[in-house]
Amino acid sequence: MSQTTTDPASTGDEPRRVLLTVHTGRRDIVELARTSAARLMSGGITVRLLEDEAGELGIEGAEVCCADADAAKGAEIVMVFGGDGTFLRAAELARYTDAALMGVNLGRVGFLAETEPEAVEETLSAIERCLYSVEERLALEVDVLDSAGTVVGGTWALNEVSVEKAERSRVLDVVLAIDGRPLTSFGCDGVLCATPTGSTAYAFSAGGPVVWPDVEALLLVPSNAHALFGRPLVTSPNSVLTVAVPADGNRARVSADGRRAVEVPDGGRVDVRRSAQPVRIARVHAATFGDRLVAKFGLPVRGFRDARHAGPGHELFTSRNVLNRDIVRGDGTAEGAVAPAGEVDGAGTRIDD
Repeated sequence: MSQTTTDPASTGDEPRRVLLTVHTGRRDIVELARTSAARLMSGGITVRLLEDEAGELGIEGAEVCCADADAAKGAEIVMVFGGDGTFLRAAELARYTDAALMGVNLGRVGFLAETEPEAVEETLSAIERCLYSVEERLALEVDVLDSAGTVVGGTWALNEVSVEKAERSRVLDVVLAIDGRPLTSFGCDGVLCATPTGSTAYAFSAGGPVVWPDVEALLLVPSNAHALFGRPLVTSPNSVLTVAVPADGNRARVSADGRRAVEVPDGGRVDVRRSAQPVRIARVHAATFGDRLVAKFGLPVRGFRDARHAGPGHELFTSRNVLNRDIVRGDGTAEGAVAPAGEVDGAGTRIDD
């Protein structure tokens, strides 16, 4: 179960440190990271940058470090400026330290991020005053074994582990087992083993359930299974999920969070279990996971009577509810629909007062 605790301020003479990880490919993200760094440093917090990003950021007075296992050592927060991909890259740096991840979403969906760009000042103030909580998210540990049962590789994941076919033109034959007991076998494009945190990522796209992140469980989601029993499964967090690949079948590989890949030997298997090391994510805002679902997926919450609602989702136009069957024009807005002030129209343009 996820734990929420208030992180105390650093004690002693050791300065507080925040490591920045930034998607430097966009100028607006770079500028926001610069102004945020200046705010933190003015508050007496040391800012640390990754060596391969420091040149693009050009922040004077910041520490510079290599992007390795020691990058987040001694840091209180790893602050992420970008989308979920940047967040997952930062998770690699923070994983084996006490640093907590805090994301500023500058991507498309940004489920892992804590805040949006317009709320950065509030987030920075919370960091300065140590007014944030830390959630411990379940992560996955992966062993790749050969046909003799010898471990030949391994990795870890925050979102999901995908056992997928190496050749696009062929179906991947798999045998699934839970806690060492065979369950079923079928042909498929792949099998996802996901965490509750990753339930809204690849596993969601493959038809898996949305699981609240404070639920302790493991998910197993087949991708395009050629079988009557190819349904998503939710198991105990202490289970071991096994995906075995027959020696006479297609070649397979493991992809962890879409970032780390391991080849599966012929006749080998992949064992996935809960990692002993959780990922720590810092939170400032009081929004619940349900609020995030509404905001990120644009869910209609007004109800069939279109009741007035001042809570999550009130920023959505009624015309975005497909049940209304509005006719959509070429610019992406519905006939007769007028975007309220301060919102974004169908063409992606913000409409001001």
